[in-house]
Amino acid sequence: MSATTRAVWGRTEQQDFRSRVRGTLLGAAVGDALGAPLDGLTLEEIRQVYGPEGLGDLAFGHGRRGAITHRTQLTLFSVDGLVRAQVRRDTGVWHPPTDLHRAYLRWAATQRDWGPDERRKDDGWLAREEWLYARRSPDRACLRGLGDDIMGTLDAPKNPGEPGPEAAARSAPFGLLVGWEPQLVLQLAIECATQTHGHPTAYLAAGAYAVIMHALARGESLEAAVQRALALLAPRPGQQPVADALQHALGAVRQGMPTPEGIEELAGSGTAERVLAVAVYCALVGEDVRHGLCLAVNHGGPSGAAGALTGGLLGALHGETALPPAWLAELEGRPTMLVLADDFAMETTQGAALHSPTGAAPGWLARYPRA
Repeated sequence: MSATTRAVWGRTEQQDFRSRVRGTLLGAAVGDALGAPLDGLTLEEIRQVYGPEGLGDLAFGHGRRGAITHRTQLTLFSVDGLVRAQVRRDTGVWHPPTDLHRAYLRWAATQRDWGPDERRKDDGWLAREEWLYARRSPDRACLRGLGDDIMGTLDAPKNPGEPGPEAAARSAPFGLLVGWEPQLVLQLAIECATQTHGHPTAYLAAGAYAVIMHALARGESLEAAVQRALALLAPRPGQQPVADALQHALGAVRQGMPTPEGIEELAGSGTAERVLAVAVYCALVGEDVRHGLCLAVNHGGPSGAAGALTGGLLGALHGETALPPAWLAELEGRPTMLVLADDFAMETTQGAALHSPTGAAPGWLARYPRA
């Protein structure tokens, strides 16, 4: 990848960016926790269990309310990998997809091991968080793609027949690289998606979602963000299903009040581009964050993935303070997410002071080792 641009930050800009980073991670996690208990249920079954209006509050899953799944786990390791990539850049050895692959392998270890291995000093602080060592219905494509040390690439993707939304659901952090050019954000998200989901609609949907997030993090409207993604996708082979789904989402906004049946039609077979369309639609038509998230999960499609994608959009669009406080209070792992979000914001705005060759901070390098 070519060099990226560096942003100049004032205090107000730093505070706004930190709020959007926090909003993105917390919003995606809340959407994941809200929708996960509905995964595998039909719309009729959802109404039988939760009433005619469907689910309207956090429900029990994995033994508690507010439990996150592998989608949030992988999103957090995406952030960790991005910070580590920026730290390693000072060494002159810089290939972000490789750093993200290493981060995803650290996640894969949490799915096999009982707990952190203190002998692995280069794992960094996130991999030592014991609460992450919980197997939360991990996607089989993720486990297969990260089951060995071989990294999937565009030329040799892992699981080339897998069109699901799980790679997109961990891709929100790529959009927070606000100092990068949008086409580089698109490329990085695509390359990292191919490490587990090698079908073109899966990795292009992940790239489109990252571009949309990138525009939102820079203060653009959601409609403008979608148009930017469509423009950048246009020359990519295999992009038409993703473009059609996004256009369908934009058109559906003008077709009256949202209904679960209409959202289910958008979701279709639950492939990545269709779930992305659900997220865009629900973020556009929701009266507030809570309403948008409830719309996103109450259907017979992949509710957890749809909730995660929608929550990321709404969190980036409105910031941390727009998220429902009662849901945040019950969200599993919230303290870790806040620390990670603030670390990412600090790396983005003050990275040169933390790990440049002339001014490295030992504490930062202990948290995010270069190795």
